[in-house]
Parts: sequence; C-alpha cells; structure tokens
Amino acid sequence: MAEAVRLQKVLAASGVGSRRHCEELIDAGRVRVDGVVVRRLGTRVDPQTASVEVDGERLVTRSGLQYLALNKPRGVVSSMSDDRGRPSVGDIVADRSVRLFHVGRLDADSEGLLLLTNDGDLAHRLAHPSYEVPKTYVAEIAAPVPRDLGRRLRAGLALDDGPARADGFRLLSTAGGRAMVEVTLHEGRNHVVRRLLAAAGHPVSRLVRTRIGPVELGTLKAGRVRHLTRHEVAVLYRQVDL
Repeated sequence: MAEAVRLQKVLAASGVGSRRHCEELIDAGRVRVDGVVVRRLGTRVDPQTASVEVDGERLVTRSGLQYLALNKPRGVVSSMSDDRGRPSVGDIVADRSVRLFHVGRLDADSEGLLLLTNDGDLAHRLAHPSYEVPKTYVAEIAAPVPRDLGRRLRAGLALDDGPARADGFRLLSTAGGRAMVEVTLHEGRNHVVRRLLAAAGHPVSRLVRTRIGPVELGTLKAGRVRHLTRHEVAVLYRQVDL
C-alpha cells in the first residue's frame, strides 16, 4: 500500500490528540478501521480510502477537506458567484485556498446557517431529500399566534408542489404585534418554510436558519465562518450513512 501511514499518526493528524494518546486508544480497542477493531500499534492504513472510527465516530482522514459553517447575511445569494453582480456566498470565502461548494440554499432574503465544504460525497448526501437531515428555522410572523398553529403545521398543509409538514414547532416569543416561532423540518424544497407558514395564514417577515443536523448557528456573526468540529462532521457522516 504505497500511501499507507501508521494508524496513530493518522489519528493524531485528524485532531484526536497526541500520538501517545492515540496509541492508548488503539491499545484499548476504541479504534476501528473499515469496521474492524485494530489493536496492533504500527498498523498502517491509507488515509485517503480507509474508514477510521474512534468510539464509533467516523474521522475525516482524507487530506485537504474543509467543513465550514457560514452565517449568511440577508441580501447575499446562495451561490459561489453571481452573473448579475449581487453579493454572493463565494465573495465571503474568496480568500480560501480550496474550492468550496455550498450545501443546499437559502434565498437571498433569508439569513443564517449554510454549510460549505469540498467533500463532494457529504455535500451530495446532505442535499438529497432521502437522508432527511433535519433543519431548524426561526421565523418572524404576525401575532397573535393561534394555539393550533403547531398542530396544523405538523399535520401538513397543501402547497402548489405537494403537501408539506413540519417535524417540530414552538412559539419562542411575542412582542409588539410580532411573534418569533421555531420550525423544524427535513424537506429542502425552495422557500418551503415561507410557503408552509403562508399557507397557514402567517406570512414570514424574517427567516433565519439556526441548525442543520448537529450544527448550530450559535453566536456566529453575520458574514463570518467557522470550521465544524470533529464531532459535528462525524454526526453528519452518520446521518447520511457515510
């Protein structure tokens, strides 16, 4: 195996810990390679092709891969460039040395969490509806909010391209005739949250995506990016069966 590297070195390069700590993990039987527990120190693997797990969590061992969370500002289009000259996601990460792709979309008037990566396998599966990765949004709508709105959204409403339903709903706050509600769903159809709430009689005046699977927007400021943690990437891999 021409590209084989010692397993403890691969673990350390993936951010698991020091080389000594990685040797202890191997010795304790907490490391799997291609589904098989490996206890022999000095075992060599190809980091570009091997599936390496620690305590059941898949590690990213291929070199050059990046996984970023972006807080997309309102007015920025979800594309890596725009032939109409509008601000785009690509402008925000233009200084990156690798070519990145956005995972899914947010319309220009919506804000919040967008994932960027050059891992084509993960990006493809995250965007595919069959894997049903949940996404959470906070929407501003007019108050008062009917007590049965959550029930109606979870039951499903008819849209022009077929029925849609929310997986979760809760009222966050009400003030000054406006309400903030949280909606979780796994669909990725265009403008589905806006259309779902509009169909329920509550047009959205502001929409922010706050979570995709295990990745939370948190306190990330508009227009800024951060690297995903090893745990976040591992959970995303697990959710899409990689």
